[in-house]
Amino acid sequence: MPDDHQRWSDEIYRPAVKRTPERRSEFLTESDLTIHPVYNPHTVGSSELPGEYPFTRGIQPSMYRGRLWTMRQYAGFSTPEESNARYRYLMSQGQNGLSIAFDLPTQTGYDPDHEMARSEVGKVGVSIASLADMEALFDGIPLDKVTTSMTINSTAPILLALYLAVARKQGVSFDKLGGTTQNDVLKEYIARGTYIFPPAPSLRLTTDMFAFCAEYVPQWNTISVSGYHMREAGSTAPQEIAFTLANGIAYVQAAVDAGLDVDSFAGRISFFFASHNNLFEEAAKFRAARRMWAKIMRDRFHAKDPRSWMLRFHTQTAGVTLQAQQPDINVVRTTIQGLAAVLGGTQSLHVNSKDEALGLPTEDSATLALRTQQVLASESGVTETVDPLAGSYYVENLTNELENLANELIASIDAMGGASAAIEHGFQQQQIENSAYRHLGLVESNERIIVGVNANVSPKESTVDVLRLDPDAERRQVERIQRVRAIRDTAAVDRTLSHLAVAAADTDVNTMPALLACVEAYATIGEICDTLRDAFGTYRPPT
Repeated sequence: MPDDHQRWSDEIYRPAVKRTPERRSEFLTESDLTIHPVYNPHTVGSSELPGEYPFTRGIQPSMYRGRLWTMRQYAGFSTPEESNARYRYLMSQGQNGLSIAFDLPTQTGYDPDHEMARSEVGKVGVSIASLADMEALFDGIPLDKVTTSMTINSTAPILLALYLAVARKQGVSFDKLGGTTQNDVLKEYIARGTYIFPPAPSLRLTTDMFAFCAEYVPQWNTISVSGYHMREAGSTAPQEIAFTLANGIAYVQAAVDAGLDVDSFAGRISFFFASHNNLFEEAAKFRAARRMWAKIMRDRFHAKDPRSWMLRFHTQTAGVTLQAQQPDINVVRTTIQGLAAVLGGTQSLHVNSKDEALGLPTEDSATLALRTQQVLASESGVTETVDPLAGSYYVENLTNELENLANELIASIDAMGGASAAIEHGFQQQQIENSAYRHLGLVESNERIIVGVNANVSPKESTVDVLRLDPDAERRQVERIQRVRAIRDTAAVDRTLSHLAVAAADTDVNTMPALLACVEAYATIGEICDTLRDAFGTYRPPT
């Protein structure tokens, strides 16, 4: 690269924020070699600079030289009090964003004392049934000082309403709140299964959130379009890109059809991807997805604001790759996966704990997972230059190939009438099942090696501490919801639920104000979802 251009790059890409005390004041290797912000190849690869359309090389000019990714370790289990204690602990260890896992009854709209919730309360996430639970979950955590990600889909509008109600009780105005609701119900029909309502009313609830937050909660990411769960179900990298972006297209189209201006909400759409073991393919996957989304938003939806073109994403390392055999090896796997996410330009990251093939993470394993991120940030050197892999013949070729394959799949989905129609045909589901079956065959034939499973097997059985949940937690949650029902104003609850039913029946009315009124009256998630089930019906997958 010519010296004049390098000097220009150094000037343009000087970090816009002050260096933090824990990081070096200069960008040098351990051998004191100067690290330039950008290395721009003249032979192959992306000729544009980071922060420029189509953002192959990152959405920010300085990337991690200016600001590190958010370390957002996913956690939630048992009661709100126990999850609150884990959040406080992780924050004391350097985590700078909350990420909440909810139990299955919360995800599917049942109260803890419903027969459908039996034996599932607090098992795979925290149990939240009313505003009383949400208040306990965030006790002592000021919502204007943290950003919060909530992995919730079918009941996402209700959980956001609960979060807003807690903020109001804390005296925090809605425009000061930052965070994300996953709110990606289409992938539930494809790969995960925690749907409640049919696709059409589910999309309506999604677009209601878009419109409400655009006006009242402007810093909130109203949706995190998720490829993670499809990858966990067995999709390939190009399928993960294609099915995720196709769902994103469906959400944008639904919002536009509802009368929203694309630039009023598109800048608050975020994405959620998995990161697997193949370091270079995964880094290339993130680059390809970023480039594709920029083209989709600019050329297909004619968005004018460059922020609407930017694919901002959270990454979680791949739970499906973690093994119960020799679980210490999982630390190596998640380190590679975390590195791929950082090399690919993620905005936030969760690194899985080594014991997650056996149970929920212990405090020690969760701390080690957080330390893995901190080592990547502070000791690996990968944050010191923007898009370190740019110009690699291999990575650039992988980026192009993944883009081409993903575009072919999106074209097939478009030909069927879009993501919702393709789901009804079972297209994405069948593609993922075929890929999962092929992967299993390769592992069983030893053509694909899984260390500790079909190669390098240890004769000794590993011993690992497994987190044991309090068996009394379910009873305590049942008692709490019964106390809430006993002391609340029943007439006010009935009134707000009636207003919600009226709002749900009128497609011209935004449901979010009615949902907020319900939760502030201490209506339960089960009561709210029953009201919406009466209005919308429930989804039954095709057989």
